[in-house]
Amino acid sequence: MSSVIAATRFSVLDRSRTREGGTNAQALRDTVRLARELEGLGYHRFWVSEHHGVPGVAGSAPTVLAAAVASATDRIRVGTGGVMLPNHQPLVVAEQFGVLESLFPGRIDMGLGRSVGFTDGVRKALGRGKDDADDFAVQLEELLGWFRGTSPTGVHARPAEGMTVPPFVLAMGEGAAIAARAGLPMVIGDLRNRDRMRRGIDHYRARFRPSVWAREPYVVISGTVAVAATPEEARRLLIPEAWAMAYSRTHGTFPPLPPAERVEGLVMTEKERGFYEGGLAGHIAGTEEQVAHELETVLKETAAQEVLVTTSTYDREALLDSYRRLATITSG
Repeated sequence: MSSVIAATRFSVLDRSRTREGGTNAQALRDTVRLARELEGLGYHRFWVSEHHGVPGVAGSAPTVLAAAVASATDRIRVGTGGVMLPNHQPLVVAEQFGVLESLFPGRIDMGLGRSVGFTDGVRKALGRGKDDADDFAVQLEELLGWFRGTSPTGVHARPAEGMTVPPFVLAMGEGAAIAARAGLPMVIGDLRNRDRMRRGIDHYRARFRPSVWAREPYVVISGTVAVAATPEEARRLLIPEAWAMAYSRTHGTFPPLPPAERVEGLVMTEKERGFYEGGLAGHIAGTEEQVAHELETVLKETAAQEVLVTTSTYDREALLDSYRRLATITSG
């Protein structure tokens, strides 16, 4: 195994993707089961996500799901990738993570994003607008203040105050600059746009201010990594998500994941085909040898300390096999 891979932590974000013919309950239970399996394979963290009103994603309440994951596992770190702070009051978020840290001490991560609902209907239901994402830096400062006991309100966040729950910023758009100013670890993707990713990392490192949360910059790069016995099988792992993305771009809604064979038999419009082919490109996918080479390249380019793998596919067994194969690469 390469020394640069050996020095890197590998973690997983699971979005609780629903599958055609399946239910939301199955998707959530699959997430919990996957966490147990990945803990056995030696992965460092397991994170869950927040999406609202999306047919293809069951994970709408990440702190609730994180509690289920943490209770079903023993050692792996558990967190959110992320809680979308503009959707919530910072005090409530602090309280939720305080409860998680109290129940599972030393195992909880607080990954935070600045997105709001993807559609006007969702934003209206949440009582939020597009511009609320612009307040993320202020909300982040308030949230961290609840842990430090520095709120000017005189209110104390119970049981969060005095706890150290590691915060991470999901670097979408202005996120890299915000993470740097706050002195927080940063999660940045995706692997399909390496130049943009490197620019964001350079910006973050150049402007990083040490804080009580992190003395030095900490970079987590995220994206799809698919490993299989052949390049063709690895590519098939990418097909369901690529089609779901293409469908969302052309129909305005993100659907459950279809089987790869159904997608391969579809007659697509030129526009759909363009988005679909674009969705297949740029990921790290292939055999163990090919993936190891590509990982070594991107890690040398970015000097990232951690990789957060975000792979989704219809075939759950093939997905688990991919994670097993990746674990053999990363653990030697």
